[in-house]
Amino acid sequence: MTSSLRDALQFPESQRALLEPHLPPKNLNPRSSLPFVTLTFATSLDSQIALAPGVQTALSGPESKAMTHYLRSRHDAILIGVNTAIVDNPSLNCRLDGVGGYGGEGLKGQPRPIVVDPYARWNLEDGNCKVLKLAAEGKGKAPFIITTEKARPILEARIKALEDLGGKFIFANSVELVHGRRTISWSSIFEQLKKEGLMSVMVEGGAGVINPILSDARAHEWVSSVIVTIAPTWLGEGGVTVMPEKKISSQTFAPIPAARLKDVRWIPLGEDVVLCGRLKDDGNYGRGLERLLGKE
Repeated sequence: MTSSLRDALQFPESQRALLEPHLPPKNLNPRSSLPFVTLTFATSLDSQIALAPGVQTALSGPESKAMTHYLRSRHDAILIGVNTAIVDNPSLNCRLDGVGGYGGEGLKGQPRPIVVDPYARWNLEDGNCKVLKLAAEGKGKAPFIITTEKARPILEARIKALEDLGGKFIFANSVELVHGRRTISWSSIFEQLKKEGLMSVMVEGGAGVINPILSDARAHEWVSSVIVTIAPTWLGEGGVTVMPEKKISSQTFAPIPAARLKDVRWIPLGEDVVLCGRLKDDGNYGRGLERLLGKE
């Protein structure tokens, strides 16, 4: 048995069927300007995804970890922010039994890694990058890195090396001011990924990606599904939280919930519980889903 097959994960068909209503359907509208976006992460009981900034923290049990790799196999791409890439040095591939590199042919079932790195902070040249190693070994795809035109001069030496592995830098021009800092707009990111032929995108984190998306009033237009693994643990004060900005009613000026899910399903997996749902926005989500399915 090869090492790749020893590393392969199993996820039973019975559990796959429970997730199906919240996964990308096969009949997505190719004319839509946006992909099907699934927002997913693992959290503690106190809404934290890490013990402290810069501390890699494992929360998912073996069953929900296998679920995550199944979700990766069902999406064309998996997206993270540069902080997660630097701190965790994640593999960003799929180790599900039967996909490419783990018993399957070629790279079938492997998602395209996407790293949002506006200021070119991710060092791809230190020799320890797991994503590039797996791409070289045929166990994953090379990443697409989304950055800005301002970063192009310092990336010239890296562009060809990444392209030789099958990846690329995507230079986004659309930026917006958030808390006094210029950053790439999420609408332009998802639109660009769709132009690259990626019909579905799985957003895994970290907090620097999840919180801005959930805080944006347009999130219901981009996010098609939310899948959250809840681990039976409290991490305590000082951790990294998933906590979008509080919203204020334009009519009463009183605080209102930042976001709420509908069409909710709870799925027990080992000691964890998985929450599936869709962002609620007074019926606007339905119109967005119709657009993705080509039913407008």
